[in-house]
Amino acid sequence: MAKIAFGMFDWIDRGTGSLQSLYAERLDLIAAADKAGFWGYHLAEHHATPLGMAPSPAVFLSAVAQRTTRIRLGPMAFLLPLYDPLRLIEEVCMLDHLSGGRIELGISRGVSPHELACFGVDAAGTRAIFDEALTVFRAGMTQQVLSHEGEFFQYHDVPMAIQSLQKPYPPLWYPTHNPDSVEYAARHGYHFASLGPIGLLKELTALYRKIWTAHRNEADRINGHISDPKLAAMRQIFIADTDEEAMRVGRAAYDAWFKSITWLWHRRGDHAVDQLFDWDAGLAAETILVGSPEKIREQITRLVAESGINYVISAFAWGSLTHAQSRRSLDLFTREVMPAVV
Repeated sequence: MAKIAFGMFDWIDRGTGSLQSLYAERLDLIAAADKAGFWGYHLAEHHATPLGMAPSPAVFLSAVAQRTTRIRLGPMAFLLPLYDPLRLIEEVCMLDHLSGGRIELGISRGVSPHELACFGVDAAGTRAIFDEALTVFRAGMTQQVLSHEGEFFQYHDVPMAIQSLQKPYPPLWYPTHNPDSVEYAARHGYHFASLGPIGLLKELTALYRKIWTAHRNEADRINGHISDPKLAAMRQIFIADTDEEAMRVGRAAYDAWFKSITWLWHRRGDHAVDQLFDWDAGLAAETILVGSPEKIREQITRLVAESGINYVISAFAWGSLTHAQSRRSLDLFTREVMPAVV
């Protein structure tokens, strides 16, 4: 079996208790993942919803950088239509130096039209904003002076006084499950992460590898400085001593998480995403993994063997799970799952 890397995904959803405690406990969990040899920590960006208590990923990741030494850090993903590209360049450069060159930079148009609307951004028009923002970002990262005259952004003779530690810029990630977007990600050599059952992941990773191979030597690839892209599957995980205990605790925790991820949608009278996050469907598709170490070990082993991925990204803290429950779940995964798969 090929060597597999492991990462952690996080929303930092509201849970219970104070925000101060939530942040402190999450930093402790990430530090534990760092010591356990996890390759990366990936943080979602969400706004105006209890799903995301880190609406500024850069602020939280700057704290993570000071409490870890090896684990790579990155948003999954910065929502480019919500950023001034110049300001984003400066924040990414700061993070890259604060972390010692450990930033992994996810970028996205945004998946929630309701969150984008809070900023007056129409989801239907985000492709053009995304493309232009990315053009500005790359120019600012690779040039001494930034000048740009576009539809959405204009800069004139701006000295780029701060530069990133990684050259030409930190590695870029593109999360998606859309085949057209997978072709875009592969064409430009992005690291790639997706949800979905094993069968879908197998199709997407095969498509990625075909497109990536066909374009690997082209000079204009956006993430062309990465020679070994990661192809990742994201999973929600809870491990307890027995399947019965894991299912009892996990179901209650998932109900709380479901309320968080659908909260803003339901507030707007929109139930379009409800089926995407159905508990029974997630268990059947094995996008939600809940059980004993033996059960999770078998599921992760099969995921890796059949899907074609080389990176497993797991969420260990979500919904009403306590810090102690998430920490023990992580510890069981580290001790009893990872060694059997790596």
